[in-house]
Amino acid sequence: MVESYKTVYEEGQDEVVEKKSRFIAVVRAVHSEEEAQAFLEEIRKTYWNARHHCYAYVFGTNSEMQRCSDDGEPQGTAGKPMLDVLNAEGLHDTMVVVTRYFGGTLLGTGGLVRAYQKAAKSGILASTVIEKNPGKKLMIYTDYTGLGKIQYILGQRGIHVLDTSYTDSVVLQVIVSVEEEKAVMAEITEGTNGQARMEEGKTCYFAVLNGEVLLFEEESA
Repeated sequence: MVESYKTVYEEGQDEVVEKKSRFIAVVRAVHSEEEAQAFLEEIRKTYWNARHHCYAYVFGTNSEMQRCSDDGEPQGTAGKPMLDVLNAEGLHDTMVVVTRYFGGTLLGTGGLVRAYQKAAKSGILASTVIEKNPGKKLMIYTDYTGLGKIQYILGQRGIHVLDTSYTDSVVLQVIVSVEEEKAVMAEITEGTNGQARMEEGKTCYFAVLNGEVLLFEEESA
């Protein structure tokens, strides 16, 4: 499992206009070349009468898969500038397609670079971007006397509780980052004088969006 990384959770779309040329950017999460190709074909069908559909994407455990295309624009004026934006934003598993409707006025090399980068940034801003963190699910079993201490520890560390079951004892399911898992378990053991019992669960990625915890099965970034 790799470290934390940023990616698109919900796709976004925006448009910029430069000298009457329209640059329509759509940003989406992709995890393979097949997904990237399907996304590109979808955009081409949607904007079938446009002159250019330039794109850039990056995915892979270490962002080793990076591709871009100028799609008929002067070399180096569209795909690479957009790829630079994705990398500058630290995005993984992400693709941006910018469709251009020519407005009749040539923008020049520098103008095209700026327009495509601006469109890509606008598309990213219109998207919902999250940070996925490697984590572990942890089950905590405690009696009621130890509950307050455990809740205090979790609160101090900003650890999110996924579920709580109250019967004759209490069972809490939480998500902790991989890097602090051992420290959390040790602190809970010490804080409850060894009375709390813990079980490690599955490794996964998690993100927090608007206060809600999102869980993702283990995957490559």
